[in-house]
Amino acid sequence: METNVRLRARLKQGMVIPAHPLALTGDGRFSDRHQRALTRYYAAAGAGGLAVGVHTTQFEIRDRGLFRPVLESASDVARSLDTGGQSLFLVAGVTGKTNQAEEEARLATELGYDAGLLSLAAMKDATDDELITHCSRIAEIIPVFGFYLQPAVGGRPLSFGFWRRFMEIPGVVAVKVSPFNRYQTLDVVRALYESGRSNEIALYTGNDDAILADLVTPFQLDGDSDRRIYFSGGLLGHWAFWTKRAVEHLARCKQARDSGSIPAELLTLAAQITDLNAAVFDAANHFEGCVPGINYMLYRTGLLPSIRCLNERESMSSSQMGEVERVIAAYPHLSDDDFVRAHVDEWLRA
Repeated sequence: METNVRLRARLKQGMVIPAHPLALTGDGRFSDRHQRALTRYYAAAGAGGLAVGVHTTQFEIRDRGLFRPVLESASDVARSLDTGGQSLFLVAGVTGKTNQAEEEARLATELGYDAGLLSLAAMKDATDDELITHCSRIAEIIPVFGFYLQPAVGGRPLSFGFWRRFMEIPGVVAVKVSPFNRYQTLDVVRALYESGRSNEIALYTGNDDAILADLVTPFQLDGDSDRRIYFSGGLLGHWAFWTKRAVEHLARCKQARDSGSIPAELLTLAAQITDLNAAVFDAANHFEGCVPGINYMLYRTGLLPSIRCLNERESMSSSQMGEVERVIAAYPHLSDDDFVRAHVDEWLRA
């Protein structure tokens, strides 16, 4: 784990953090070999970090005795990689009510994770006071990555008042903003803006329907142009596949921000990425096929042994499969399949 100051600096600099999928064989067994190959892929593609034990990893790993093995797998590989002196930034999913969340945070700390992505989905009826107490207790164990999870996949609405108080918690280092809602996204941005901690707390997009839009927008919420806030990077299930391109896209967004000019072709690219995401995440069916859709994109190149999920009811519909094949054909420039196929055997052997 890094020191708090260095950790915050890395997060503010901005990085691609893929949400790490779970590798299962066709008969539902955990494949540690493919799990580790995936981690090697993300490092080779240029990702700065990994989020493990999150929605894309499947929350059910906690019920199947896989939470520790999956976190351990990524941590072991991350420590073994030669990344030029800067290790992968490891984010562990932390879920459940306070006792469970504390246990998960302690395990993540033990395994060398840098931060905990704190889901509040299990606390749907909690008051803001109760939520703030919960978050504060977890932040005493591990640096906290806040998480605004969209309700369609289990999240709950969170008020501006909650976020304004959340930004005051000393152990908060970043927030993943993923309500898939522009009004709620602005609640988080404004809360950070008013807290005066925008130099300490990084915003990461999880809005898969507006990835590049988030990354290029200068948020200025009063007349002071020196107080603009940007999303530093992204923590995304969408970036779990075609990750090498995601790294390139983030670099282009940073360059555009620095120049003060957003080229039209970047906005075109943003729309294409949203179209791709709609297909893979199964937006037409309320995201029912989101996780198997991501798995399919990795299965095609041999990085996963199957698209199976722990919950066997999660599968791709025929309509989703048709949409996925459409966007694969439509946007070859978004793909890094050639890169993966050239290296997948070495990642699986290592």
